[in-house]
Amino acid sequence: MSVYTTISRDELVAFLEQYSVGELISYEGIQAGIENTNYFVTTSKGDFVLTIFEHLVRDELPYFLGIMAFLAEHEVPSAHPIADNNGETLQQLHGKPSALVQRLRGCGIDHPNTMHCAELGQALGRMHTMAHNFAGYRENPRSIGWCRESIESLAEKLSPEEQLFLEEELQFQSGSRRSDLPQGVIHADLFRDNALFIDEHLTGIIDFYYACNDALLYDIAITINDWCTEADGRIDMGRYNSFLNHYRKQRPLNPEEREQWPAMLRAAALRFWLSRLLDMHFPRPGEMTHIKDPEVFRRILGWHRENQLPI
Repeated sequence: MSVYTTISRDELVAFLEQYSVGELISYEGIQAGIENTNYFVTTSKGDFVLTIFEHLVRDELPYFLGIMAFLAEHEVPSAHPIADNNGETLQQLHGKPSALVQRLRGCGIDHPNTMHCAELGQALGRMHTMAHNFAGYRENPRSIGWCRESIESLAEKLSPEEQLFLEEELQFQSGSRRSDLPQGVIHADLFRDNALFIDEHLTGIIDFYYACNDALLYDIAITINDWCTEADGRIDMGRYNSFLNHYRKQRPLNPEEREQWPAMLRAAALRFWLSRLLDMHFPRPGEMTHIKDPEVFRRILGWHRENQLPI
């Protein structure tokens, strides 16, 4: 993720003294993403990822770190947080909450195929079957209320056409019945750069810092909107069917979910179109920035408004 907080080698050496992870060999900033500061850290005892949380407050973080540990311990590949010498997984660096987690092997996929989507669908389905067993709870901070506030804050930045498009979609989403769908812990940001693969084998799901409690179907929609789309916003049906077929082997969908599927695909596209518009028009300073193109999700939302997919 973009590096907002720059750390020196001496600062990192002092930080690592709180852990039993050996001596520092090397470290480098991670450029992908936009929310937190992340570094790859290599020590004499292994490879890790250091995350410095730029916006989340300390009291929120046990929820995320708890999810990662819970999933790693229940056969969903996830980066397990590393406990310090006092048994704590949450520390502080540069006056900001920080955590050290296991670095998983593999890399993100730019051009997924049906096998990648099958692996991911199976893993997300398994995660959702256990979603009700995790004791923590966090409301979705990117709810319909957030969408409304975002549209208002962007009003002077958008064309009349964009404003009309967004207002129409907001009105449509206000009538959806998302709260009636099966609920639980969702990843809420399972994009291609947040799943690691070696060849076609999934080795890990990472970056749970948007995780929250919401409709499980919404999480599926977020994932499909990234993994199964083409550049023009349309869905590739081969990847789409592969993902869903393997997801349903873990968790079948009920009639209410099938009915609400078009609305959830549109809700997921709206959420990421808005967040990318906010990042573009109100950028935060960082040593390395990576602002993603909002038009990607405008095209996806437009395609879903004109097409209804079977599920």
